[in-house]
Amino acid sequence: MRWRGVNHIELSVLDYETSVDFYDKLFGWLGYKSFWTMDVGYRSTYYMARFPAPHSYIGIQPAQSGGKLDHAARATGLHHIALWARNRREIDDFHRDFLVPNAIPVTETPAEYAIYAPGYYGVFFDDPINGFHWELAHIPVVVGLGMVRRFKAAWKDAARAHPEWPGDGMSQAMRALPGRGDN
Repeated sequence: MRWRGVNHIELSVLDYETSVDFYDKLFGWLGYKSFWTMDVGYRSTYYMARFPAPHSYIGIQPAQSGGKLDHAARATGLHHIALWARNRREIDDFHRDFLVPNAIPVTETPAEYAIYAPGYYGVFFDDPINGFHWELAHIPVVVGLGMVRRFKAAWKDAARAHPEWPGDGMSQAMRALPGRGDN
């Protein structure tokens, strides 16, 4: 089983310098590290939670065409990007001390999303320059009994709203993927 997920993601941005300024502040507040290509070969700035290895990173490059994304339109493309938070308090602090004072559009204030996972907590916001939709999320490693109960209750409520689901819906949510030898 794989223990790492995404290696990196590169975003094309409208106003590169303004975007770098925005993302420097955002990722700096979260304690990320950054480096850039120094415009050798191409222009890109990178942000990562750990440096140098192992790491995954988010890069931004100047867009050659296009316009600001409209998340509400749900057009083809990237829906949102979720970053890991250390804990719920970091999410609350980030909302109160970074998003609100900087007038960054918050689409969903900090809340528990019990149906996602036991103890799942997050805040959703939009990049004001490019329209990328972001989330800062936390899932505790050790979950409390109350979190598990809320998770199960949320799935029970969802199952009641979907009588076509057999059982509680949770077992049907998991999907088998073809392996390397399967065509």
